[in-house]
Amino acid sequence: MKEVDNELLKRCANNLMFDMKEEEYHTLKNEFDILLKQMDIFKDIEGLNDVTPMTFPFDCESDFLREDVASEPYSKEDILKNAKEVLDDQIVLPKVVL
Repeated sequence: MKEVDNELLKRCANNLMFDMKEEEYHTLKNEFDILLKQMDIFKDIEGLNDVTPMTFPFDCESDFLREDVASEPYSKEDILKNAKEVLDDQIVLPKVVL
């Protein structure tokens, strides 16, 4: 496992475009050291590679959705007759960009 050093942390901070004080890098490095030690514990668990990763904690069945059945599209005339304002067979909408 690659060790996290201050150079790596500074490079990552630079890529993310934020500044940190030198003591913050030290604190962050200590946090990463603790995290990496905790991750090392996982390799000691027997049979961990035989388990399928869980992507969601509950079984989700979506059999309640309706079938997607194609239907006839609305005619242009039917759509335009409900529009408040029409210009050249297009619906006129209020300007939203200033």
